[in-house]
Amino acid sequence: MAEIPQPPALPTLTPVRGSTRRFATLRTIVALILREMSTRYGRTPGGYLWTVLEPLAAILFLSIGFSLMVRSPALGNSFLLFYATGYMPFDLYGNLARTCRHAIGFSKPLLRYPAVTWIDAMMARLLLNGLTSVFNTFLLIGGILLITDARAMLDPEPILVALFLAILLGLGVGSINAVLTAFFPIWDIIWNVVNRPLFIASGIFFLYDDMPRYAQDILWYNPLIHIVGLMRQGFYATYTAAYVSELYVLFLSLGLTAFGFLLLARFNREIMNR
Repeated sequence: MAEIPQPPALPTLTPVRGSTRRFATLRTIVALILREMSTRYGRTPGGYLWTVLEPLAAILFLSIGFSLMVRSPALGNSFLLFYATGYMPFDLYGNLARTCRHAIGFSKPLLRYPAVTWIDAMMARLLLNGLTSVFNTFLLIGGILLITDARAMLDPEPILVALFLAILLGLGVGSINAVLTAFFPIWDIIWNVVNRPLFIASGIFFLYDDMPRYAQDILWYNPLIHIVGLMRQGFYATYTAAYVSELYVLFLSLGLTAFGFLLLARFNREIMNR
């Protein structure tokens, strides 16, 4: 009896390790985001509302205070818009620098599981706090444009570039400070003291162009003054921030981020055990 030929065996499909790891990482980051949302905002009266009210209160305070001293802002006719376009990118940077600095400490119990890495913890905080701050920026400034006669001419490109650079700078500063704070706890206090003058020196209250030349030569090296100038350029059609160097801020931020990540890759276990 003739033997019936058998069909060739189908090749066995093996999962690709890279794609499996990417999906696992994505699930881990989402889980960390949901955890922070529930612990940070879910247990606080008002929850997410405070993330809007805090910058709104700061902008109102600045607007009312300076409107009593000067007749008109340095740009346009709205104190609210002028200070919002300076304060919100600064607040975005500060929020990310602060939350990324404490990312490993916040997620330390979960980092003892092999599936959770320090990169997951950093990315979760970057995404949650970065997107929250960007949303609040558009919400507050959009509300100001609706309720005031600011007559702004929007240019989305410099606005988006300014917000992106603020996020990248906050990540770089936060990642380096995460290592320094872990090994030298007093650095947390020192950094808070050193960082306070940046609130004045970042162009929130004034224009870089109005400063004397010797002050400009010093202020130019502050990356935040480039970010604020770029942000305002996107809202005021008549304003050109010729001093702004996106490449300077970009390479500085990338350098800080790369150095911070190298330190975290080397010392993340030591940081967890402290």
